[in-house]
Formats: sequence, C-alpha cells, structure tokens
Amino acid sequence: MSEDTAISDPAAEVMKSLQGTSSLTGEVLQHLHFRIRMRETGTLVHVEQGIARVTGLPGVHADELIIFPGGLRGIAFDIGVDEVGIVLLDESTGLMSGTEVHRTDRVLEIPVGESLIGRVLDPLCRPLDSLGPVQGTEHRWIERQAPDIMARLPVVEQLRTGIKVIDALIPIGKGQRELIVGDRQTGKTAIAVDTIINQKGRDVICIYCSVGKEISTVARVIADLRSRGAMEYSIVMAASGEDPPGLQYIAPYSATTVAEYFLDNGRDVLIIYDDLTRHARVYREISLLLKRPPGREAFPGDIFYIHSRLLERSAHLKDELGGGSLTALPIVETQAQNISAYIPTNLISITDGQLYLSPELFHRGQLPAVDVGRSVSRVGGKTQLKAYREVAGDLRLSYAQFEELETFSRIGTRLDEQTRKTLERGRKVREILKQPQYDTMTACEQIAVLAAMARGVFQDVPVDEVGAVEEAIRGAVRDLLPDVCEKIESDQSLNDKDWESLIRMARRLAQSREKGDRHAEHADPEEKA
Repeated sequence: MSEDTAISDPAAEVMKSLQGTSSLTGEVLQHLHFRIRMRETGTLVHVEQGIARVTGLPGVHADELIIFPGGLRGIAFDIGVDEVGIVLLDESTGLMSGTEVHRTDRVLEIPVGESLIGRVLDPLCRPLDSLGPVQGTEHRWIERQAPDIMARLPVVEQLRTGIKVIDALIPIGKGQRELIVGDRQTGKTAIAVDTIINQKGRDVICIYCSVGKEISTVARVIADLRSRGAMEYSIVMAASGEDPPGLQYIAPYSATTVAEYFLDNGRDVLIIYDDLTRHARVYREISLLLKRPPGREAFPGDIFYIHSRLLERSAHLKDELGGGSLTALPIVETQAQNISAYIPTNLISITDGQLYLSPELFHRGQLPAVDVGRSVSRVGGKTQLKAYREVAGDLRLSYAQFEELETFSRIGTRLDEQTRKTLERGRKVREILKQPQYDTMTACEQIAVLAAMARGVFQDVPVDEVGAVEEAIRGAVRDLLPDVCEKIESDQSLNDKDWESLIRMARRLAQSREKGDRHAEHADPEEKA
C-alpha cells in the first residue's frame, strides 16, 4: 500500500500536531497519547463462533487487547484493510452488530505471583475454585520472547519422575522439553500426574495446563493432586472444551507466563501441557473461521511456529539470571499409533526427546506402557545420577533386544537353552519395569531393584513372584542401608562394598522368599490353615 493511500492513525496525527507545544511535558504527552487511543472506537459488524468482525480501528496492532461492551475481551488476530478479525476470550452472548468496541493500546496480560500456588484458574487467571479472587504480585504479558542462547546453561540436573522406566532408561533433565506421545487412553496424563506427585519436598513448582479436555477429567486430576498433597506446590490452569476457542488457544501461553515468574526468581518449575493436539485443533478452527488459507490437513502454515515459540521458553538460566529452570512435558495424542502424523512430527522435531506409550503394552497390562525402543531422551542422560549409569547402562539395549527376540520366538517352535534363558530374563525385566500409578519410587529404591536385576538376584525367582521380592527390597533398603541411600541421593559414586551390601541384602530377601514358598508348598493342610 502506498503512503498516499495508507490509513492514518488518528492518535499519531494528533500527537504530531502537539509535538511543537513546549508547554506540554513528556508525561502529559504520553498520558494524552493513551487517552486518544482509548477513544479510538470501532463498530461490531458480525460475531459468530467466538470470532468478531470489527470496522473502524485503523490504528490497531496485532495481538492488541480489544474491549467489548460489558467488559468482554478479545485479541486482534486478523488485521485487514477494511475490518479486523478479533478472537473473543469470553462468551459472545449479548453481543450484537452495531455495538461499539474500544482499543486498549496494550497486549493481553495476567497477574502472576506466589499467591497463585494451590489455585485452580482459567487462562485469564480468574479463579475456578472457591478460594476468592487472585491477587498477583505483578502483571505480565502472555507472550514473551524465549531466553537467548547466551542466557542459558546446559541441562545438568535430573528431574526425577519417580517412575523406574523413565528415570533409569529415558531420563529427563531440568530445563528439558520431553514429549509424551501415544494413542488415546494409554496413560499419558497418568505419567504427568505421577511426575507432579513425585516433586513433593523437592522445591519444584508444578503447573498443570489443560487445553480442551472435559471438565470431569480435569476435576479428577485436581482431586488426585489434592489427595496426595501436591496442590501445595502446584497450579492448575484449565480451559475446557466448552470454553471459547480463544480462551483455549491462549491457555498454554498464560501457563508459561505464570511459570516464568518463578523461573525468573531462581526456582525450578515443571509445566505440563495436556494436550497440544487439542491446542493445534483449536488454532486450526480459529484460522479457518478467520478465512486464512489452509495448508496440510487444513492446518495454517504457521502451526509449527505457534508451538515452537511456546516450547522455546523452557530453559535452564545462567546463575546471574537466577539459575532457575523451566521443564516442559507437552502431551500429544496420536491416532492408530501414527507418530509420523503432522502435529506429532512437528512437536518431535521441537522437543528434546519423546516418551512413546504403546497401546499394545497398555492392553497387555505393562504399565506404564512406555515403549523403550521408540522412546528417547536427547539431553537427560547427561544429568543422571552416577549410580543410575552403573546399573542401567546396558539395561535399555538388552531389553530392546529381548523384545525383538520375543517377537521372532512366537513364530518358532524349538528354542535352544540360551534363547530360553534370555527370554526368561527379559520377562523378569519387563515385570520389574511395571509400576502402579501413584506409587512413585525414590532413586535409592529404584537403583536397589535394578542392581538386583542386573546381578542375577531374580534368576531363580518365578515371574509371578518378582513383584513381591521387589517390594521387599524397596522396604529393606530404606531401613537397612541408609548410608548407601544417602550416597545415591547426593550423587556420589558407590564403591564395591556398597554394591556388595545392596546385592547381599537383595539376595537374602529373594532366598528367604523362595524358602517361604517351599515351606508353604510342603506344609500340612492343618498348618496351611
């Protein structure tokens, strides 16, 4: 558009005419500038499905906050020559064509602060619980540039989930972005909730952001967190599927802004996005309603950018910037195990690894249903405790080989002795990696069990008895070997004597269990009774 035909900004024109007036100070000019912009009004032309069309806002900026009658809010998303497409953040009930709308000359901001901990909020930080209004320490924009490379430090500390298969084989570091991917109903949210529960007493602020999920599902998550004392250090931000598309769209950005307040104050923060598949669909809906040109699978061309600018805000900051960390666990849902679909592949390329949950493992009762062969952590391995590396180094490879061998053995009829032993050991490793929900384990317990598996303690234990022996080892290592546990938790290397104590204790428990079973087997009927 040429300068002659460009639409003029009324506020800019007035300010230009006043610049030569020496009697006006800079502060007065700025205040007058704001008041003139506030008087710039437009007219609502059309509203439908969370999208409003407005004319008469020639100076509006992209992502500017627009105020409608009754205090309803919207964001300027699509700026055209004749009209502006605005995404509504509130229900459009009561809005009619011809009503007046106002500019604010500012972008959307929300209150942040310590007072948000323990609260259930919507993406505008309005309370969804019964604990009264939210009083933030300050207000921040929901959109913020990601930290520069020079402001970041390498990921050096492990974020412990309390889940054996993750902490030992696919570790996550503080400041990492690890994708949780899998079909519907495979336990993705369960892993996220267990990870939050395991942060109790570890000085990690947890934020659970729900996008487009059912209210009953979110209520269940909140009840689980409350019953286990996790809401004391957690914040839940929820935008259900019944909320306007605009509110669902801004949810992950608002949650990240809340997280960045604690990050900038030197705290460690964990944020869960549940889930970004729904977020992508909401953005597609908004884009199609705004009549933007569709691309692959009708998603707009910038679908990659909306997620990359979100996840790039996760970081481990330098000490002079507080040294805090923001770890992101985005969740994405696949259909028919298709991890090569558009949105999953986008997110896999943005994140630092993925936890793939297999529906086949889930239906077989292998919970959590993490597929070790398809899961990877590109950063977290460097953050593992020393003791983990000593016991879990070869476990991942040997377990993947077992799964492949098991597949081939199903079509064979005769197996040699060595193959049978390998399969038997693999089945016991699989049994060891099972873990019920909410039953998180300390690093000491995990390493004791994995070390026992690696050193052959479970060799003579039947597969159906592995769980009982594991439970005995977990209880005994806390009570009998507190010094070893302290070394593991403080990331010290264990010497030969420490490993020998661990294995001797585990072997004694396994043997006593075996003797107890034999005694029960040969006991008289009266003695059994």
